[in-house]
Amino acid sequence: MKYDFHSHSTFSDGTLTPTQLLQRAADKRVDVLALTDHDNTDGLAEARMVAKENGVQLVNGVEVSASWRKRLLHIVGLGIDPENADLASGLAQVQCARLERAQRMGKDLERHGVEGAYEGAQEYCQEGLLSRTHFARFLIDRGYAKDMKQVFKRYLVNGKPGYVSTEWAALEDAVSWIKGAGGVAVIAHPARYKLTLTKMKEMLADFVDCGGEGIEVIGSGHNDDDIRLTAALATDYGLLASVGSDFHDPENGRRELGHVAALPEQCKPIWQHNALALQGAH
Repeated sequence: MKYDFHSHSTFSDGTLTPTQLLQRAADKRVDVLALTDHDNTDGLAEARMVAKENGVQLVNGVEVSASWRKRLLHIVGLGIDPENADLASGLAQVQCARLERAQRMGKDLERHGVEGAYEGAQEYCQEGLLSRTHFARFLIDRGYAKDMKQVFKRYLVNGKPGYVSTEWAALEDAVSWIKGAGGVAVIAHPARYKLTLTKMKEMLADFVDCGGEGIEVIGSGHNDDDIRLTAALATDYGLLASVGSDFHDPENGRRELGHVAALPEQCKPIWQHNALALQGAH
């Protein structure tokens, strides 16, 4: 079976609607797909309606923005109940932080000569929440940069005009919301945080102490060395191993939907977790 436990739709910073995403999953022969939009679950109802007709098992998911020692981490929740009240309340808090950040980003970019940045970014945001990706698309189309790599480097990373430091959900809260909603909490793309090995181990220890149960071994931006290291850490910390493309955009994506490498043999796969209730998982 082909699994992909990390993807985005127009309800966050993806460019495909949930319907289009499920159709693409079917075209790419993905058997099990998790829709994990940033800080909201609003696209899951539409995805659920079309999953069966496309022959894809859908896993209810979300990607929660969390803070750990003033660093942003992304915590994927898999197998959640999107109607859970505590989860919904927690996500509402994070959504408020996202809106405030976007407004500040727009003002900061205006001060640095980018006119209409906030309104321009909104044009690229359909059903979802304004994110740095929407500002990036606006800046690229207005000629401020040639591609995603350049626009983030020039405008949207720490120390640049469009970067706004934000206090996200505490790590323990993000994990608690996911577990309280019946899900399993997974550290997304750990290699992208650029932590030293010591800091990575400290972060994973805190994550496990909070009740975290999984880690993306096959994740966006992971090379072979990252995969080997993350697989070893998964074993050391008793974490289940997840795979995810972090798919956003068929035209300008980091990785195609469902194009994920096989897990190293020593890993225990996330799809064996009871919270996911998958048919035919092995």
